[in-house]
Amino acid sequence: MSHKEEVVDRVLIDTTVSAVVEAPLDRIDLGTWLRGLSDEEYRQCAVPDHRANGWSTNADGQLVSINVEEIGGELIIQHYVAEVLAPHHTRLVSLSELQTPGGWGTVEVVWDITVTALGPDRATFTNRVVSRPTRSLLKGLEDAGVTFEQASAERTAVVAEHNALETPNYAKSVERAVLAGN
Repeated sequence: MSHKEEVVDRVLIDTTVSAVVEAPLDRIDLGTWLRGLSDEEYRQCAVPDHRANGWSTNADGQLVSINVEEIGGELIIQHYVAEVLAPHHTRLVSLSELQTPGGWGTVEVVWDITVTALGPDRATFTNRVVSRPTRSLLKGLEDAGVTFEQASAERTAVVAEHNALETPNYAKSVERAVLAGN
């Protein structure tokens, strides 16, 4: 499946949540934190939604974060290609596999995390998730009699709830990494 051929330029989900990190901005390195995030800690950041994570490379040699989640009763397997892994910004893009009651589908997910100074010893951790459908997902919705607007509203609600669960826990995980000197 070709990424460019499949993804439709319509926003299915767009949710952003922020939390405070009790650490100075100059000691935070999101790229290092994310690459070092253990499977156990990842799972603890969104109980019971997060199922597993790890790192690998794709056929092109690009670094890939593989995450397995169950959000709103749907299993999603993400293969995030790391586009940015900088100290104050990470951006990962995945053509993700999604298991719905109607079967498997694919959706593009962009996971974008930033930190900005909030004061000398605090930072704002912002976690944004944007998703775009593929042609096959749109066809599956159409076949099921679900409008794009219905699907967007339903999925945005459950992903926003998930984002609200994981974001403060990610911020605490970043704090622990800073305190540990990572």
